[in-house]
Amino acid sequence: MKTSDRPVVVSESFNASALTIWKAITELDQMKKWFFTNIPSFKPEEGFTTEFIVENEDRIFPHLWKIKEVRPLKKIVYNWRYKGYMGIAEVTFEIFETPTNTELEVSHKILADFDSSIPEFTVKNCHQGWTYFIKERLKDFIKRH
Repeated sequence: MKTSDRPVVVSESFNASALTIWKAITELDQMKKWFFTNIPSFKPEEGFTTEFIVENEDRIFPHLWKIKEVRPLKKIVYNWRYKGYMGIAEVTFEIFETPTNTELEVSHKILADFDSSIPEFTVKNCHQGWTYFIKERLKDFIKRH
């Protein structure tokens, strides 16, 4: 993924309130049920940082998140990078209420180039990952709760 790539954007509609969606994307106990099970801590506060490891095949990806912006019930923005790898992304979760449902839009924008020779750092893989997390995992989690 390169800074010249367009951001990856994944949107989904939910038959749930903005508060329900906000809690699912910002409360640690809920995030662990649909996002990453090993997030050690999380607070929707600007400046908050957390670190955890995700393994895929024979590769280890130490995730480093730093919260950049918080607008409760509306928007949360992270800097997202991996310790030991080049590249920085900005991930924005934005909530929009409509008369009939709540929309969540996730945007993954590259701020510094990633090594695209690593399969996990391709635009295609990024899009597939966010589609899986938002349209499958989060959608299912919200339906069950």
